[in-house]
Amino acid sequence: MMSYLSLEQAEEQYPDEELLAASVAHPSLFAELVRRYEAAFLRKALSIVREREEAEDIVQEAFTKIYLNAKKFAPQEGASFSSWGYRILINTALTHYMKRKRRGEHTAALDEEIWNLIPDKNLRQFERAEFQDLVASVLVRMPPLFAKALSSFFLEGKSQEEIARAEGVSVGAVKTRVHRAKREFAKIYKSINTNV
Repeated sequence: MMSYLSLEQAEEQYPDEELLAASVAHPSLFAELVRRYEAAFLRKALSIVREREEAEDIVQEAFTKIYLNAKKFAPQEGASFSSWGYRILINTALTHYMKRKRRGEHTAALDEEIWNLIPDKNLRQFERAEFQDLVASVLVRMPPLFAKALSSFFLEGKSQEEIARAEGVSVGAVKTRVHRAKREFAKIYKSINTNV
């Protein structure tokens, strides 16, 4: 196990997963993970809720959840700290988004890529704002591997090559995951839409 390190040492020597594990015993090390991810997390939260103050609250809440659940994180194939952290952030942002929607507050449109995943083109007849909470609820119900594939590709804007490199898999494997994730999205969407 990593002994107590200065932030400079942590920055130079240790990957995210090791810093997270060490931060359980040495909370000051968590500051390096915040430094590494804060700006990117804020950009992602802003892309969902579109208001800076709320996005900052979401980022703070996400980092709190990450820290409180640090002991539960176990590195696995396709589950790096980055993907796990982004999933917590996106789920937190979508929860905030859905609460605003339920309260009747103005919400901005979700990214066009998410809309393109919706299989029923007849849904275009409805106002998009009325449908956005349903899209968010589909994403949070997807199996983690598929949700991660869609999050990486559509929400984080990573190329299939970048995803493959980060996960240590082939580009073909990533293409297959994204394709299956789109099908899963359509299936969950259809089941929810039938029950609405």
